[in-house]
Amino acid sequence: MRPTVLCCCIVQKASMPSPTYQLIMQAMITRQQVLCMYGGFARAICPIILGHTVGRERVLAFQFAGGASSGLPPGGQWKCFDVADISEVELRQGRWHSGGSHRQPQHCVADVELDVNPDSPYDPKRPITPQRGELRRKR
Repeated sequence: MRPTVLCCCIVQKASMPSPTYQLIMQAMITRQQVLCMYGGFARAICPIILGHTVGRERVLAFQFAGGASSGLPPGGQWKCFDVADISEVELRQGRWHSGGSHRQPQHCVADVELDVNPDSPYDPKRPITPQRGELRRKR
């Protein structure tokens, strides 16, 4: 009698982050703006949360300039991006934009690796320490 196989397993190889993912990570750590192309539009973003959703590299960012298929409201808006679809990435110094306060939980990034929020509720795998000058003394 032959044994019956009741289940099988899929083994995924650990992969290195893409070059674009690494650039976005650098931008988050150094608080640099990201200029890029996405969906046929030039965009200027500040990445806030970086990680993976169902094995895909994803970033939640605040887009403060550039275009979008639905337009960009004055002051900018929160956007979720598939990192694989981001191209022509450049980092630049400039004011960090993170939008107004948002009270809704994010659903863009399921497995959070980095979050620029030091009080992140998402338990990021890597903490980002604030850059010099970002900490202000409490009075």
